[in-house]
Amino acid sequence: MQSIGQRFWPRCFSPMPALPSTPSEPSPFGKLSHKRSFEGVIEQIRAKINAGQLREGDRLPPERELAEQLGVSRNTVREALRSLENSGVLRLKKGPGGGAFIHSGSGDAVTKALSDVYRLGAVQPASLTEARLILGPAVARLACERWDAQDMQALEDNVRKSREANERNDHLLRAQANLEFHKLLANASKNPILVVMTNALVEMVREFLQVLGAMPNDYVLASRERMLDHLRRRDTAAAAEEAERYLEWTQAIYFERMGQSASATAERKDPPTA
Repeated sequence: MQSIGQRFWPRCFSPMPALPSTPSEPSPFGKLSHKRSFEGVIEQIRAKINAGQLREGDRLPPERELAEQLGVSRNTVREALRSLENSGVLRLKKGPGGGAFIHSGSGDAVTKALSDVYRLGAVQPASLTEARLILGPAVARLACERWDAQDMQALEDNVRKSREANERNDHLLRAQANLEFHKLLANASKNPILVVMTNALVEMVREFLQVLGAMPNDYVLASRERMLDHLRRRDTAAAAEEAERYLEWTQAIYFERMGQSASATAERKDPPTA
């Protein structure tokens, strides 16, 4: 059976177009030629993925060979590969059998990017809670329809872990379990987009709670038990309603601790953009 290299190399990638000659006078845009090479490598790899010529698990050729095919330096190739790794498109492995492998991604890049945006203050807490109120009920509804035995076991184990942590006054473990519940519920929805979005929102909430402190757990546990009951009965309407009620409660707690009301935050000067 032919390997990925035998199938596509050496004609998989086309050489990069020649770079423009250096202008006679200094130009503030002179460094763009290197940027084009770097971006061109990324574009060609992405194009092969989009065309179905590169798939999950396929390995790219070594840096030297790839640089020769594209007509660029190894440093340019290396920079492009690292960027694609950060984006979740590639997985770079060292040692024997290593290399650059096509990776479907887990959404970690999206989570990290949104967390950075939140840390920089570009996302206000009101926008975060608003997004959760929109997404949460939809996730609960789909999870109620699609969960399997493995999902239910994971959710039940999570609630038990939260309850035990609460009894031991282990606030850190309790908070971790409470946040993890949302991720497990998203997994049960069997929708990878909702999983990525939920994970990103949960990580922003994690940052948020470091400032506001832990939530009152008696209500959280009661809500979790009700949610499990709705899931077991496949009562989608009740599951969605429980998610909405819980998120409205958390939103009220957030605003109370921040010393502001939901109506006041609606009047913020910089509304969220799409």
